[in-house]
Amino acid sequence: SHLLPAIMKWEKLKPPEPDDPMCCCECDIYQYGCCCDCEDLDEAFNRWLKDKPNKNGCQSQVLGTVIDNLEISMIPVLVLLPLLLWVAALHYLLGITILTTLPGLVLWYYYATHRRRRRTLFFLTLALYSLAYMYYLFITEILPRGGVSHLQVCTVTAGMILTIGFLVHTKRGPGFVTASLPETHSQIQEADKDSAHLNGSIQPAAEPQATQATLTGKWSKCPVCKIMRPPRAGHCRTCGSCVLRLDHHCVWINSCVGQRNHRSFLLTLGVFVLTSLYGIRLVLCSLCPRQHLMTALFYCPGVYSQSSTALCFTCAWYSSIVTAGLLYLLVVQVLNISFNVTEREAQLALRNKTGQSRLWGLVIDTEEYSRGFYQNWVEFLTMTDATVSPQSNLTDLV
Repeated sequence: SHLLPAIMKWEKLKPPEPDDPMCCCECDIYQYGCCCDCEDLDEAFNRWLKDKPNKNGCQSQVLGTVIDNLEISMIPVLVLLPLLLWVAALHYLLGITILTTLPGLVLWYYYATHRRRRRTLFFLTLALYSLAYMYYLFITEILPRGGVSHLQVCTVTAGMILTIGFLVHTKRGPGFVTASLPETHSQIQEADKDSAHLNGSIQPAAEPQATQATLTGKWSKCPVCKIMRPPRAGHCRTCGSCVLRLDHHCVWINSCVGQRNHRSFLLTLGVFVLTSLYGIRLVLCSLCPRQHLMTALFYCPGVYSQSSTALCFTCAWYSSIVTAGLLYLLVVQVLNISFNVTEREAQLALRNKTGQSRLWGLVIDTEEYSRGFYQNWVEFLTMTDATVSPQSNLTDLV
């Protein structure tokens, strides 16, 4: 009897499963107990106007709710990023301080939005504006210095255009689970039974817009959407929908990565990393032609003698930090595909202690869907586009 209250308290403090909804109003570990949606915001204002105490003991619930719903996406990126880079270019000590602090601030905002399960344009805006600003400095500052051929300029330009093109294709949708998909699954199962009963004289019906691997196996019912979903599908609390072969919700594209856009997402990462590495190489070779490439990134004499060269050198460091983070993400994605495991499945395996850590913890092998390196990549590259729900329309491009 004494253990029952402790068990109940532990159940409340347990982290939610990936498919379970979590509301900060119902979570005891949310220290401010503030609200999540517009109705709660109106209720908080009504209590404040009537001078009623907050039911969760929050001293400034209205302020906390406003902060939680504040979207800082466009203004800070468009104003603060160039300003911070200019300040960082004044002295190498300022550059070290700002370039060390800036990733920490971005990570803080990521964890703040990730914990509240909110969609945000901050990271997508930061990525696109950084790409455009780096290209602008390359054309206006590095190109006039000479030493960069037309072929090299065309290569950088083509890489940027391909990155944006693959990003647009990725933003068209991850492939949402629709209500018609379980009906299609039932029809194919009935066709398979009829075909087996007639000793193969009748072939099963063709599968519209879905793969056989998606439509077979153990289906489950989503506790949030209340619809049946195929194996490897998962519910994204940020998007509020079930996604076929859900990998993860990527804040850099403000969308989920699923069966329909996983390949284009991988292409976006690959092209961006290659273009960025090539652009950094051209910038360092132009600023420090007598230095080795790796040496120039850490030691470039006379680079702070002019404001323009100092700014380009600082932006090269900024691009290197961003590229390093996305390169790590690309490596993890390639390893996950090689073992035929999604990021969601890897997190579940870690939580349930059912997977094996491989390659110094870079990948979690669940050994559930893996059929060997070659077959895993064949399955990934031959995935057909998943059925797209009405939610995946042109409005999802932002």
